Amino acid sequence: MFISADDPLALAIAPPRNETPEEKDARESAELEARRISDAIDDQIRQERTALKKKKKPVKVLLLGQSESGKSATLKNFQLQHARHEWAEERASWRAVIYLNLIRNVIRVLDILIREMSLAESEKRPGSSTTAECVSDSDEEIPGRGLSYHFTDKHSFIKRRLGPLRSVQIDLESKLGPEAQEVRSAASMSATPFDSTVPPSQSLPKRPSRDFGVSSTNGWKSALEKLRPSMMNSARLQRRRDADHNEITDVLFGCKEAMLDLWQDPVVQQVLAHRKTKIEDSPGFFLNDIGRIVAHDYEPTDGDIVRARLRTVGIQQHRVVMDEGSGREWLLYDVGGARSSRAAWASYFDDVDAIIFLCPISCFDEQLREDRRVNRLEDSYLLWKSVCSSRILAKTDIVLFLNKCDILQKKIQRGMCIKDYIPSYGDRKNDTITVMRYFQQHFKEISKQHSPESRPFFLHFTSVIDTKATAATLSVVEESILRTHLRKADLL
Repeated sequence: MFISADDPLALAIAPPRNETPEEKDARESAELEARRISDAIDDQIRQERTALKKKKKPVKVLLLGQSESGKSATLKNFQLQHARHEWAEERASWRAVIYLNLIRNVIRVLDILIREMSLAESEKRPGSSTTAECVSDSDEEIPGRGLSYHFTDKHSFIKRRLGPLRSVQIDLESKLGPEAQEVRSAASMSATPFDSTVPPSQSLPKRPSRDFGVSSTNGWKSALEKLRPSMMNSARLQRRRDADHNEITDVLFGCKEAMLDLWQDPVVQQVLAHRKTKIEDSPGFFLNDIGRIVAHDYEPTDGDIVRARLRTVGIQQHRVVMDEGSGREWLLYDVGGARSSRAAWASYFDDVDAIIFLCPISCFDEQLREDRRVNRLEDSYLLWKSVCSSRILAKTDIVLFLNKCDILQKKIQRGMCIKDYIPSYGDRKNDTITVMRYFQQHFKEISKQHSPESRPFFLHFTSVIDTKATAATLSVVEESILRTHLRKADLL
């Protein structure tokens, strides 16, 4: 066979000179095997491309709202309904989070007691009774009027007995990471740092999923991962985790009676009432469950997990198969709601099927943690207006959850008047239904005035820690979102 010296490729693949018959057979056999492997790879690539074309496009839902609006609790309800196996796998890990919530509840009350006892001591009045001026802390506004508290040796004993809880709090926060740290007052930031004119870009995260297909950058999913043993060295890590759990449980058990005494003490309740501190309205409240939680055999219930508070840091992506029959996959994105986290929202607006926007309407009398000058309800109004006015979201369905209606009802029953905090409420009846309708109309008007195109107004009154009622709401919401998704894909 003639081979031109001008063709280097032909020279490279040409059979060697003086090739023996045995060498020729071996060479041709190797070439056949290489061709077979190459054809198999090509065939696999073609199959994967075909499967990718046939794969159903996932439904993408974005959860928006300020910090502590109920986004993570809503996400837990989705998981509770559609990912029971993964929910069960995480159950034990939530125990540490619930312990941390309970300890924070106790220490918050304890710090208020210590502050008042210290003030009473500084007054240097005879006996154990004092007229104490309330001093403001970072969590509530304090009226400046005097009141007599009768502190006794019992309160000093409670203060000493609960001291070990502070080291347990530090230990748990260290294990859980930044998700365990709450936002405190910081430099003022814009309520809506995202720009509605940002062009579609930055595709959603493509990190490989872990465990049951949840990809998470920070957030409470990452925090739970730290508490779960990995596949490698899992036995050793499990033993260490069990030892840590037993040590924490032992400390809590030793403080159990003192915790109960603190929360049930009449003088402590008097101090809290005077300071207008309603800790039971706060996320992650477990002081009424001390007897059940502080037990060596405690296992978190579904309700405990939904109520547990762990701050969302960054963006969390969750994969859930909503309909096992069709295999339709949903991607749910939970974004941090603090003002410092909102700049990242716009990059997730592109190609989203629906937004579930949560506003806690019980917060009409509260201020943002990150900026104490800003009313939380006013902040939600600004967020809602900005999301509705976004041109990127002009054709996106937005479902509004007016959340925490249970807390709203409790506040009204305690005698709080809405018009004292919202002058525009005027002389309307100060009952729960009238207040809910007022907020409903206000949000509807904002949507109507600021949406670039006419859009339907989807609204649900919710209390997302009520898992039974929320399941019914999500069933309706899921059907509506899926129909929109199918219409966009020309499948309906």
